[in-house]
Amino acid sequence: MAAITRFEDLIAWQESRTLVKWIYKNTSDGTFAKDYGMRDQIQRAAVSVMTNIAEGFDCESSAEFARFLSIARRSAVEVQPLLYAALDVEHINQDIFKSHYEQAKKCKALIGGLKQSVLKNPRRNNAPSRA
Repeated sequence: MAAITRFEDLIAWQESRTLVKWIYKNTSDGTFAKDYGMRDQIQRAAVSVMTNIAEGFDCESSAEFARFLSIARRSAVEVQPLLYAALDVEHINQDIFKSHYEQAKKCKALIGGLKQSVLKNPRRNNAPSRA
């Protein structure tokens, strides 16, 4: 397996990017687009997943990277109840809810696994594993 040298190589980051694309696509039309508070909060939560993975990757220590991964995972969790709210007020339908909820769940699982790996395999000399 090749060494990961860029955050873009992390599957957790790639899947969080998919979540962001889906959230933005489904919040840009109809009633969701006009519900500024909910729209902005779910967009910020989704983007936070992606950005915290990237920011953590650039940290100087495994412990710090793990901390950012915890934040990213909690942001993925935040997306899930917001999806329920969007479903309940009919901004999205059941199919969109299910696919987005499952994508957030997938992100949570990947981030959790990545965090465990980071903690089990600390970086040597606290140096980042990036190019």
